[in-house]
Amino acid sequence: MVTAAPCETCHKNTATFDDAKMDHTGITKDCASCHNGTTAKGKGKTHMVTAAPCETCHKNTATFDDAKMDHTGITKDCASCHNGTTAKGKSKDHVVTAFACETCHKNTASFKDAVFSHSGITKDCATCHNGTTAKGKSKDHIVTAFACENCHTNTTSFSGAKFTHSGISSGCASCHNGTTAKGKSKDHIVTSLACESCHTNTTSFSGAKFTHNGISSGCASCHNGTIAKGKSKDHVVTTLACESCHKNTTSFSGAKFTHAGITNGCAACHNGTVAKGKGNGHVVTTLPCESCHKSTTSFDGAKFTHTGITTGCASCHNGTTAKGKGNGHVVTTLPCESCHKSTTSFDGAKFTHTGITTGCASCHNGTTAKGKGNGHVVTSAPCESCHKSTTSFDGAKFTHSGITSGCASCHNGTTAKGKGNGHVVTSAPCESCHKSTSTFEGASFSHSGITSGCASCHNGTTAKGKNNGHVVTSAPCESCHKSTSTFEGASFSHSGITSGCASCHNGTTAKGKNNGHVVTSAPCESCHKSTSTFEGASFSHSGITSGCASCHNGTTAKGKNNGHVVTSAPCESCHKSTSTFEGASFSHSGITSGCASCHNGTTAKGKNNGHVVTSAPCESCHKSTSTFEGASFSHSGITSGCASCHNGTTAKGKNNGHVVTSAPCESCHKSTSTFEGARFTHTGITSGCASCHNGTTAQGKGNNHVPTTQACETCHRSTTTFDGAKFSHTGITGGCATCHNGVIAEGKPNDHPRTTAACETCHKKAGSWDE
Repeated sequence: MVTAAPCETCHKNTATFDDAKMDHTGITKDCASCHNGTTAKGKGKTHMVTAAPCETCHKNTATFDDAKMDHTGITKDCASCHNGTTAKGKSKDHVVTAFACETCHKNTASFKDAVFSHSGITKDCATCHNGTTAKGKSKDHIVTAFACENCHTNTTSFSGAKFTHSGISSGCASCHNGTTAKGKSKDHIVTSLACESCHTNTTSFSGAKFTHNGISSGCASCHNGTIAKGKSKDHVVTTLACESCHKNTTSFSGAKFTHAGITNGCAACHNGTVAKGKGNGHVVTTLPCESCHKSTTSFDGAKFTHTGITTGCASCHNGTTAKGKGNGHVVTTLPCESCHKSTTSFDGAKFTHTGITTGCASCHNGTTAKGKGNGHVVTSAPCESCHKSTTSFDGAKFTHSGITSGCASCHNGTTAKGKGNGHVVTSAPCESCHKSTSTFEGASFSHSGITSGCASCHNGTTAKGKNNGHVVTSAPCESCHKSTSTFEGASFSHSGITSGCASCHNGTTAKGKNNGHVVTSAPCESCHKSTSTFEGASFSHSGITSGCASCHNGTTAKGKNNGHVVTSAPCESCHKSTSTFEGASFSHSGITSGCASCHNGTTAKGKNNGHVVTSAPCESCHKSTSTFEGASFSHSGITSGCASCHNGTTAKGKNNGHVVTSAPCESCHKSTSTFEGARFTHTGITSGCASCHNGTTAQGKGNNHVPTTQACETCHRSTTTFDGAKFSHTGITGGCATCHNGVIAEGKPNDHPRTTAACETCHKKAGSWDE
């Protein structure tokens, strides 16, 4: 027994040293130095597994009873007692796990406040996520019997799962219902058939071909001219279902129309195009066919009745459709019904002059009624101008009194004496010169006072006209010539010339545009206001809406500057100001390539600092020509340079548990979408082992490893097995018992003196136990 008490305290027999009896009185510690199962009885086989000193719990040194477990300081190996036998174990609804209790439970009194960590969980998720132990699938989750972990690889948010249709051959609509996943588009064929009946491609839903087999109704739900071909423009107008007539579901042929039950709307077809319409001799009417025609097969048997006809008689009574006016009928455009009141015989109409004050000659033309006598004054004046009696036409007498115009209507050489042979050729009225209404004599032509109308005689025939070198003009002679006898002394003056300049200024008659003139078909006077020099013209862009580049070409007028957008589009496409060319706003509409020709950081904004390093054209990723947003990067073809983006700023970098390395990402990671599947190789690793082998990132020291803070590589030379390390005691001067405890390394032999002193107190030579 290890004790510092004097030998004689117990041993009374100094010859044999026997008959000594142990007295526990005053023993308060180091019980296990004897109670180790050899020197004295130790722990029973059902005793709690603990390295705590016996006296920590046992206060009675005679019976060892009344010990009470105190969890204070217990931080591991809970399950050695809490196994359901020695002490209460996991409840039936506890998370299924092989982890040590203390991994989650930090409270050693209540076992409460444990927080579950999914770290390292890679399978059997549904054992907890069943809707009872932990939250299960939501009501709109894809219907599947697959294990959670088949799709969900994120053990904290359950996000990032991607569904794959591989092997899906039925039940599509359980997800593709427009809520869980995209359903039928609004223009999809109306059907209750399962998706997979037609769609066999489970990724694009393409390649489905519709078959009409078994279709006997509802044709128009597709054949509406949008989803599928509908009625042609010359189809019978009907609201009946297609299948009422069409029995062939592939060609729609073989349909035969029947008039059975047709009582109205005949003209919708019988319009002369879809079906035969009215014949040429048909009564002109807008009434529906069925108003008269009762037979829907022959259209015969219709009889016209005048009953109720009070207007529009002439629409039929035109001499073709029905009998019109007789040859002796009064010439009139009045409607028949103005005089004729009988709609059957048209008889009984009698003409009366009562109220007739105009239009006499429409009848009194010598045919319908008596006209002018042979000796009547030739006149186109209305009868009623002279004749006031509407019954005899007598009592009218012609007098020149008051005649001041219209002389030639009689004085034409036939009705009355006309112009003599030597008369001035003129279409002027007689009365222009002749003032006597009885002799027509005494008129003498004089140019005096002639200020207009010169060309009526001076036409080169009646009198001398323009010579060959005369200015080409349609202006009256008197515009320039002021002498009415010689026509000479006229000097052309541009005064008042405001248009038609080019009729002379054409380079032949008069000087035209010089070589450097603006190319234009606009009239000269649009710009040139001086009619003598043609100078001082200032070009005005007013009204210019196209053709800018014909001048603005860098020669005739200023063209594009060096920093202008490279484009062959007309100037006016963007520039709306015709004076400054400013204020143009570039529109990206229709731009699908060549973005970088402007977006180079000089002409227009280029890539920002955080942009993916790439020489690919902008448009490879950016589809929006206004915001440059919405680009989705594709790793396709990326085999190097990953870290230029995956630096934790531009894109996600290494997580906290990643192997510490400066090697390129692509050295290990071959998948450019998940970064998974990388396998670490220790080749070339000669230092820094513990940066990974810390028990978290990679396996650390085992429980029986020598306690040391030295680098792993100090002893372990193999980077694959960690075997072959040999411990050297060189330099070890203290802490021997941390290893030499009978577990990690050999401890005290059974015959070693009982002592709690440190090994090195007596053993001075490390490694031999001797000396």
